[in-house]
Amino acid sequence: MKGLYCRAAEGEAEPKFVIQETTLPDVLGSHQVRVKVKACGLSPLDFKLIQEVGIQRELLPVGREVAGVVLQVGPKVTFFQPEDEVVGVLPLDSPCSGLCEVVDIDEYFLVQKPEKLSSACVAGALRDGVCAYTALHTHARMAAGHTLLVMDGASPFGLMCIQLACYHGVKVLTTSHSPQKQAFLEQLRPSVARVIPVHNGSSDLLSVVLEETGGLGVDIVVDSEVRLHGGEEEEEEEKKLVPHKHDIISVLGVGGHWVTSHKNLQLDPPDCRLLYLKSASVSFLNPEVWTASSAQQGRYLHILRDIVEKMSTGVLRPQTEEAVPLYEATVAMETVQRHPRKKAVVQL
Repeated sequence: MKGLYCRAAEGEAEPKFVIQETTLPDVLGSHQVRVKVKACGLSPLDFKLIQEVGIQRELLPVGREVAGVVLQVGPKVTFFQPEDEVVGVLPLDSPCSGLCEVVDIDEYFLVQKPEKLSSACVAGALRDGVCAYTALHTHARMAAGHTLLVMDGASPFGLMCIQLACYHGVKVLTTSHSPQKQAFLEQLRPSVARVIPVHNGSSDLLSVVLEETGGLGVDIVVDSEVRLHGGEEEEEEEKKLVPHKHDIISVLGVGGHWVTSHKNLQLDPPDCRLLYLKSASVSFLNPEVWTASSAQQGRYLHILRDIVEKMSTGVLRPQTEEAVPLYEATVAMETVQRHPRKKAVVQL
């Protein structure tokens, strides 16, 4: 059978994605489940992280968010039986590509998929759901009555954060990067308290946030990207929409939480001083820790179950991309790798 793999590039060259023949072992591991894949979500590969956790392979498997049907179970599997519909995320060190027809995966990385939830929808949104849960529940300890600022709320991750926060009775403010995204965010139900346009340069984020919070600032800020330096004339148009780290620290209230996706965040002494004065905290969002460490396996499975349940009941309503066939997977993955905020789902 065929799967999609990546040949990591040397230096600045772009990685090459190739369809490769692969086989599965004849015997299943004690706790493994053999799954016939129906749909697989594509996410960008973080080569630096893969290298840092000690994974060294010539060909790296691509596609990890999978939805499918159980074909066979190992002798000690207790959670599943053949014909069960399941969904899960393959661990970082999995030798299988999620785009293979059949994959072997540990039962502790899978949960049951509700019948009425489409495989393509859940495979495409699972990663963003895990990120939103990790940011809001694990890091920020979100509770009813809190005020949350989501940067770029129309992105797939931003939308998950907004819907999850609204469900828990949190007041939500968000920024929009274009007139189209602003219109989309203003039509959301349940509605957000305020959409702050940053695309025309007219909105001063700090003054709007202080106005909405009675001068107190927000309890939680979730970003998708941060500018570390400001004032460069030649900055790309897209970069100008990204908030500066000082803006984010300024909008935080006393005891606030900033959850960042920026891998190389640098805070200068004045930034740290401002955080100290507010008794605020910074958390780094790395969703890979759930599958890289078994320390909180039970909590991770609880999160996965809750995500699929909320998607099946309509609490979480991701903007799903149209699924592409397997022969278009290479091109789709190249696009996702170049533009990490884009999503792609492959239907098998």
